[in-house]
Amino acid sequence: MSKAEKTFHPYRPDLKLRARELRRNITAPEKKLWYEFLRNAPKRFTRQKPLGNFIADFYCASCQLVIEVDGDSHFEPNATRRDRARTAALELDGVRVVRFTNLEVMRNFDGVRERILKALEEAPAKSPRPSGDPL
Repeated sequence: MSKAEKTFHPYRPDLKLRARELRRNITAPEKKLWYEFLRNAPKRFTRQKPLGNFIADFYCASCQLVIEVDGDSHFEPNATRRDRARTAALELDGVRVVRFTNLEVMRNFDGVRERILKALEEAPAKSPRPSGDPL
């Protein structure tokens, strides 16, 4: 299997427009993380990346790693359940998910950066799902 086959995740085409909109309307914590670290990180990240039925805040294809920055709306009961289901679906496809709160990014930026660097050093998870299956 080629490198491209290992890192490609099918996604719903209708998510591309929403992802573009999210890139234009970046939150302050996402903006801080992107401009002060991820855009020049040791591995290449993309912002607002469609993966399956979801849009990841930040995605590193070479490490199969998603970074999520969760605002207040993520702590409501239904949102918490959706986040858990989303994480489970991505992990089933071999994608690791690391979550931070807005507050963590804004108040403990060095700690957030260190956790991401550690995640980048870890070997990517092996995908148990055949290539091409939707998330």
